[in-house]
Amino acid sequence: MTAHIHDNTKIGQVSLKVSNLERSIQFYTEVIGLQLLRQTADTAELTVDGKHALLILNYIENAVILPRQSAAGLYHFAILLPDRIALGLSLRNLLAHEIEIGQGDHDVSEALYIHDPDNNGIEIYADRPRNQWKKDANGFYMMGT
Repeated sequence: MTAHIHDNTKIGQVSLKVSNLERSIQFYTEVIGLQLLRQTADTAELTVDGKHALLILNYIENAVILPRQSAAGLYHFAILLPDRIALGLSLRNLLAHEIEIGQGDHDVSEALYIHDPDNNGIEIYADRPRNQWKKDANGFYMMGT
């Protein structure tokens, strides 16, 4: 049996609860590089392509920001970048904003790990070319942590 990831597999839209909508919009536009698509009093939609919302921020009145990884729920969401050059540019921008950064090499991809102002985890990553991904004897892709 061989494993196969369909070439058209994509990451979909993410919705987050935030305690301060304006602060989160500023973070996701200035630090992450998304663009504001639409905004209401309680919601903001952010985009990469100027047409489709990738991230929806929902303001929750009196929200409590929990310490990182202190409760069950979202561990992180992932933002796929087109290539390693874009990942390097993202790293440069994160450093310029003095964001605490973790990193991981997953063999099939390279990733940066950060948190937004509400301690939501974010993985910013770039895949290595698929022809460089290694498979085990059963045809399954091999990944590292």
